[in-house]
Order: sequence, then C-alpha cells, then structure tokens
Amino acid sequence: MKTGKIIKVSGPLVVAENMDEANIYDVVRVGDKGLIGEIIEMREDKASIQVYEETSGIGPGDPVVTTGEPLSVELGPGLIESMFDGIQRPLDAFMKKSQSSFLTKGVSVLALDREKKWSFNPILKAGDEVEAGDVIGTIQETPVVLHKIMVPFGVKGKIKEIKQGDFTIEEIVCVLDTEKGDRELSLLQKWPVRKGRPYSRKLNPVEPMITGQRVIDTFFPVAKGGAAAVPGPFGAGKTVVQHQIAKWGDAEIVVYVGCGERGNEMTDVLNEFPELKDPRTGESLMKRTVLIANTSNMPVAAREASIYTGITIAEYFRDMGYSVSIMADSTSRWAEALREMSGRLEEMPGDEGYPAYLGSRLADYYERAGKVVCLGGEERQGAVTAIGAVSPPGGDLSEPVTQATLRIVKVFWGLDAQLAYRRHFPSINWLNSYSLYSEKMGSWMDKKVASDWSKYTREAMVLLQEEAKLEEIVRLVGIDALSEKDRLKLEVAKSIREDYLQQNAFHEIDTYASLDKQYKMLKLIIEFKLEAEKALKAGVYLDKILKLPVRDKIARSKYTPEDEIDKIEGVYSELKNQMNSLISEGGVLDA
Repeated sequence: MKTGKIIKVSGPLVVAENMDEANIYDVVRVGDKGLIGEIIEMREDKASIQVYEETSGIGPGDPVVTTGEPLSVELGPGLIESMFDGIQRPLDAFMKKSQSSFLTKGVSVLALDREKKWSFNPILKAGDEVEAGDVIGTIQETPVVLHKIMVPFGVKGKIKEIKQGDFTIEEIVCVLDTEKGDRELSLLQKWPVRKGRPYSRKLNPVEPMITGQRVIDTFFPVAKGGAAAVPGPFGAGKTVVQHQIAKWGDAEIVVYVGCGERGNEMTDVLNEFPELKDPRTGESLMKRTVLIANTSNMPVAAREASIYTGITIAEYFRDMGYSVSIMADSTSRWAEALREMSGRLEEMPGDEGYPAYLGSRLADYYERAGKVVCLGGEERQGAVTAIGAVSPPGGDLSEPVTQATLRIVKVFWGLDAQLAYRRHFPSINWLNSYSLYSEKMGSWMDKKVASDWSKYTREAMVLLQEEAKLEEIVRLVGIDALSEKDRLKLEVAKSIREDYLQQNAFHEIDTYASLDKQYKMLKLIIEFKLEAEKALKAGVYLDKILKLPVRDKIARSKYTPEDEIDKIEGVYSELKNQMNSLISEGGVLDA
C-alpha cells in the first residue's frame, strides 16, 4: 500500500499528493486516525478525496493510505433487522465500540457480525455443476426471510465439497473445482456500491406493487420493478407516504434509506416497525427490513454513498428472487451533497449550482431498479422498486432535482401543501400526479380484481376533474347557478375525496385497504351517483337524495374490517332500496 501526503483540506474534500499508484474510486484512510475516504478525482499524482467523516483536526502533511479497493458493501446473513450508517457501519456495534451516542471519528467497525453462527442447509451436493447466481444453500435469517447463499459473480465449476451445520459468515461452507483451481465459498460476499449487480435480462414490469393506499393503487399505481418520485414542500407528508409504503407495500424486503432528513424520522421507523405486524406473515415488519441512516446531523459526504449502499443491498436480495422496495428520503439531500463536493472541486456548475452531471447520476441510480431474470440456472425472477422523495425548496417543482427526476421515473405523486393543511392524507394531488403504468396496471386489475375496475377508476377521475371546473363556476356566480345534476357531481366528487381517497395512517383499519375493499368502496360511490341520476330523472329533489341514511354508511365503509368487506355489498342493496322508495313517492314532497 502506497502512502501519500495531504496538501489541502476543504471541509469533506481532501487533496493528497504522491498518489500515483491509486485509482479513482479507491477507498483510502486519511490522517493518523484513518478516516474513511474515497478518491473522486485524479490529476497526475494528486488525488481529490471525499472523506466520509468529520475532517476537523487533520491538515497538510498528514498521511493518506490507499487500500486499493473500491467502496464496497458486505452482503450476507445479518443484513435484515440491522441499521447501518451511509457507509454500512452498524450503528449498534459502532455505539458499543466508541461508547458514545455520536459518530466518533476514526472508529472502524465491520458491517456484519463475524462471531454469530448461522445454520446453513445445502440444497446441492458434491458433483453438481454450478454457475454464478446458483443457490447452493439457505439460511433462515428471520422467520419471514430465507437467505439464499449464491455462487458469486464470475465463478463457475463443480462442487467438490459442501457442508451442513452452523457457521460464521467467514467460515468455508463449499469448495468448487474451477478452471483456475479450487475456489472456497463462505456465507459472505462483497460488492462495489457504484457498480450494479449483474442479472440475466431485464423484464417489462406487468404487476403492480400493491400499497394499500387507495389514491396510489387506484389512480397512480407503481409497478413492481418501477420507479416513483414523491416531491412536495416541507410538511406535505413525503416521509409518511414512504413509511406507509414501507409498512404495507407487498414487497418481500424493504430497504429504507434516511438520506439527510431529520433523525427523528428514522427514530419513528425504529419505534414503529418492530411493533407493527406484517398483514401477510403476522411477524414484525422489522423482520424483513434493512435501515440505512445518514441523517442531517451525520457527515454530509456520506449521504452520497448511502443511496448506493441501499440500492446494492436491494439488488442482492433481488438476486435471490425477492421483490424489494427501496425508499430514499430524500434524493434532494443527496443532490445537495453532490453540489457541495462539486463546488469544492471547482467544477463548472449547472442550474442553481448543481453539477452538470446531476441528471446522469440520478439516472444511474434509478436504472438499477427493475424486474429481472436473475443469474443462475433456475430462472428466478426478482424486482427492485425505487421510491424517492424529493424536497424542493419552497415546494418549487421547477427546480433542477425535481425536473431531472421526473425525466427518469414513470410515476409522479405530487404532494399538495393545501391538502396537507386540510389534514387530507395522503396529500397526493389527483389533478397534478400521474402514472405511466396506469393502463398496463389497469389491465392487470381487470383480470385479477374485477373486470370493471378500470371503468370505475376512469369514472371517478372524470368526476374529480369536472369538480375542479365546476368549483371555478361556483366561486364566480355561486352554487345556485348550477343544475341539480352538476350539484350531484360536486357531492359525489366530495365523497370520492373524503370517503375514498382520504386515509388515516394511524387508524388500525383505515391505514391499509386491500384491492378487493378498494374496488367495493369505489363501486359503492359510483353506483350511488348512477342511482341518484335515475332518481333526479324521476323528479326526486336532490336535497332528498342527499339526506338518505345510506350516505352515512357509504362514508363509514372505509372503517369496515378486511374480514367483513362483504358488508359493503349489503350497503349497495340498502342504497337501491332507499332510492327506489324515493322514486315511488314521486319526488314531489318538499325537500
């Protein structure tokens, strides 16, 4: 290892000379305490180093030692239920070693526990031919996650020996006979974070990731293997939306990256997830979750690495054939770290000081999402769904990070401050948001949920759009200028907004709605409109229709437990009976 010498320190950027044997993206140790850094630019023998720890106290003349390896993550049993910082240091072990609640400079901690033993069960035997991606055995990491031990990329051969029993992650469990001689395999792999993990081929996403959030699943679905952005101003509910999707989305593994946001948001995750029960397994949600925290009081430069650490871990579980969702909260803070480093490198700035390569870096991240056929002989399929929060200053969606993100992702959940102030959650604006997966996911819903799913969703969206136009007229000339049919549209649109789209994230029933429940609720509201139109034609006054007792039951259908959703169909029968009674009266009574 060659030792260089610091010649300049500028915040998290350090410049060192005599680094002619180093390579770009090599990990280096900076100063006497061995702070972790990464070379981000080389000019002759001078290296510009991004240091992932506080650089106070180091200065010109201090040593820099290159490791000759790129920034990598450790992949193996022990990832699930763990909480790491941006460069994959486990925070529990870090706290024990440093005996401090704060990140102490120069403390080196291994990412995965080297002493814990895992029960390895081989599924192949001696003499079997294997290639990269083949599963040689499994470990029950948590009650809900079966960790699959795979042949590393670039390795191919015949199994010479394979063991069964309890092993640490560094002990040899399998020996392969390859063209280059014997290759020993342990439970541990390493992978450079800036390089996407390989796969056999990418697939077209055809299945939605069901979130249980009605506004998303009904109007703006995201595909498994897709990418979505959640931009919105401060306080609009970006973090709560991501928490809800992490809790209730039907991904098998969740990777949650807190990138530059407040520490109390990660604390909420740590406090809530162990107590919440997964609706599919009955186990704690932490049993399938990996947390990466690089919050606002942690080193700024490490924000940039935290995103890549998260996506690499997500890809690793995708290689096992799992559906994985990764939440990044927020990519704006990641972009700010890019801007700071770019400024210190004295690069030519782009819009608002962000580097000119902002768009390509964002694209590099989001394109690592996707549904793929994994490496290996058994044709496993896995998916990574990337959901990134964007925090534009002042809610200005024209700023560079939001615009660069929207050019890449196919789903835009635009949060509205006015909806948030009215306590309408999720505050996704149904007039501004969109999903380019809607048509494809609608076809899936028509086949899997109900044949008329798309018909009802289109009808509901048309009503919400017409409501916006009618409200303009009401503001100008008053509601009395509208016909009874238009006033009915306003009432039904209000019901869609308040009784269907609005959810209570803290209500034990309303926090999640299955697709079957969503369909029955929406059908009930649209059928009320159709029955009310028949009554209007028969001469029934609108005020009488709006006073029907069944309207209260429509509003309360959101609180129907999942195991009792057939009761919603009973409300439809009541609706028809009450409407028919009004029509039989002739509609001539005073309202």
